[in-house]
Amino acid sequence: MNLAEPNTANPTEVPAAESVQALINRLMETVPDYPQHGISFKDLTPVFADGPALRAVVDALVAPFDGQFDAVAGVEARGFLLAAAAGYATGKGVITVRKAGKLPREVYREDYALEYGTAALELHKEDISAGCRVLILDDVLATGGTLGAVARLFERAGVHVAGFGVVLELEQLGGRSNLADSQICSLLRV
Repeated sequence: MNLAEPNTANPTEVPAAESVQALINRLMETVPDYPQHGISFKDLTPVFADGPALRAVVDALVAPFDGQFDAVAGVEARGFLLAAAAGYATGKGVITVRKAGKLPREVYREDYALEYGTAALELHKEDISAGCRVLILDDVLATGGTLGAVARLFERAGVHVAGFGVVLELEQLGGRSNLADSQICSLLRV
């Protein structure tokens, strides 16, 4: 097969008329009682495993922010996948926001509350310059605690948060209200 030609025999190729929302719904798996009884976990890894779907998702996440960001930030761990793909697609650098203790150089640190305790996120101080604009990507917006902490990290670094892009927003958890002054692109709201 000539690599320049589309592979029309590929069963995972995204149909031209399928919306990104329909695509996510078709590929996303719901896992009952995970990680604990009564919770229905929305697993997006099948979406990321499908090349055409990953491309459609990344394109849809960055499109509303075209020309508004200088770098893309990914939140550990699935946000790394989205940020790397978005950075490649747009020619922008990728900044990693990691759990505490994972970065070797001097960091900004932000502690934040979880439903079941506390956690901390870190950002290398020298990875992005003050005055830059960053687009923050992650897989899910739930309570907004994690993404709010990421925004505070960048604000402490003097970096402007251009907005947030997420594949899935769990509306009943109200996370959008914790990011009230920000532009948010969520591809699927459930």
